[in-house]
Amino acid sequence: MTSEVIIDVQPKDISIALLEDKQLVEYQQEQRTASFSVGNIYVAKVKKLMPGLNACFVDVGAERVAFLHYLDLGSQFYSYEKYLKQVVSDRKKLYPIQKAHIQPELPKGGSIANTLKVGQEILVQIVKEPINTKGPRLTCELSFAGRYLVLIPFDDSVSVSTKIKRGEERSRLKQLIQSIKPKNFGVIVRTVAEGKRAAELDAELKILLKRWEDAITKVQKTTERPQLCFEEESRAVALLRDLFNPTYDGIHVNDSGVHDEIKNYLGLIAPEKKDIIKLYNGTVPIFDNFNVTKQLKSGFGKTVNYKHGAYLIIEHTEAMHVVDVNSGTRIKKENGQEANALETNLGAADELARQLRLRDMGGIIVVDFIDMKLPEDRQLLYERMCKNMQKDRAKHNILPLSKFGLMQITRQRVRPAMSVNVEEVCPTCFGKGTIKSSILFTDTLENKIDTLVNKIGIHKFYLHVHPYVAAFINKGVFSLKRQWQMKYGLGVRVIPSQKLAFLQYEFYDSDKQFIDMQEEIETK
Repeated sequence: MTSEVIIDVQPKDISIALLEDKQLVEYQQEQRTASFSVGNIYVAKVKKLMPGLNACFVDVGAERVAFLHYLDLGSQFYSYEKYLKQVVSDRKKLYPIQKAHIQPELPKGGSIANTLKVGQEILVQIVKEPINTKGPRLTCELSFAGRYLVLIPFDDSVSVSTKIKRGEERSRLKQLIQSIKPKNFGVIVRTVAEGKRAAELDAELKILLKRWEDAITKVQKTTERPQLCFEEESRAVALLRDLFNPTYDGIHVNDSGVHDEIKNYLGLIAPEKKDIIKLYNGTVPIFDNFNVTKQLKSGFGKTVNYKHGAYLIIEHTEAMHVVDVNSGTRIKKENGQEANALETNLGAADELARQLRLRDMGGIIVVDFIDMKLPEDRQLLYERMCKNMQKDRAKHNILPLSKFGLMQITRQRVRPAMSVNVEEVCPTCFGKGTIKSSILFTDTLENKIDTLVNKIGIHKFYLHVHPYVAAFINKGVFSLKRQWQMKYGLGVRVIPSQKLAFLQYEFYDSDKQFIDMQEEIETK
């Protein structure tokens, strides 16, 4: 199996697609100005206590307050509380954590009202992003995740991933980390650390310790509260940290800054794979070039088609996700309805496993498969679903089919389910329902080109249009494109873009920066 990562960096957002054998299996899109990210650490203030819930609301400097339950304070909350007071008491000299005394553990049956008070400063980390009407979920058990290790202040223990089965390797890793970790720090050894040399693990441990020192130094130096003191790595790097494996054949990115950032990161964790990072300089949009746009259009939405005319209906509610399997236009098999139902359901299991990863659907998922009578067929479907979900990094649990033919799945949910609107809003009428005559569209484009060249002074630019429109503009020996180039210069470049609607257009300068030339008034 070949794996490729495609990263599309735009001024407002960054999109990351993971392809396995050219098929889109994971997609993430994040605003570059997003205020929340799982892993961010804040020094925040308690805003309101909720004794009935044994929880509190915490102000982390955003519109919605964050939620912190008593059990998420962590067993070492008193150690964090005392250390925070020692750090902020001296703004000049940082109190080293190695000298801090571990305090008694927080009792599990305690009360939030007896532990915190309104206005108190605490160190918190986001573990779940805002979902629907709920604010972010917090914890006071801080952690710094790396490729091989997870660093946990005030823990002082070493744990090894249970997925590392060999006893001698578990012992080797545990003894190695015990010998190099500083006092008052705990470490979790991740699965990918199996077989790694001491130098590699020691290098990453030093990086994680530096992140902790930078975060706590920021707490010491700043007086503004709430304050972001540690920001997770960029989305591109964070995704690669969790996903990266030696089988990757290529990482393609269309931004030189992100390209260098990823290359530096891979230089730390896998120097031998630095050459797989490619800077994409093509004129065609990067997602169009790698066939990601078309798969996004077909992979999202309420109805998802898969092989032989069958399809899934996916509905999202506040409480759960509901999936219905339909045979559609499938031709019934000669050996009966049972075989037809089994084949349709097995295909649905393959597509559903991909959809869960692609949309990052979490919480409760209920799937209504086509009814099957034979117990062995029902068991076969359950085993197929479990096998398909083995590639999923998110924690999940799958129950066998109920007597009603329903399969229940729970999947770890840390951010809202990914949603891509495949129903395009008309860009030429802005929802009004009336537009200029489409035959005049090329005249509109020429007016925009004239404005760019003769009024704004931009002589080299790219005009992105729908592929059908691009074909019309390029048609013939003496095409419209040739006429424009003769009139306005050879800097006029016409690029087909699959993401654009039929009469939509976008201008980009020679540095591929977007130029806003759209005016709502032109549709009136």
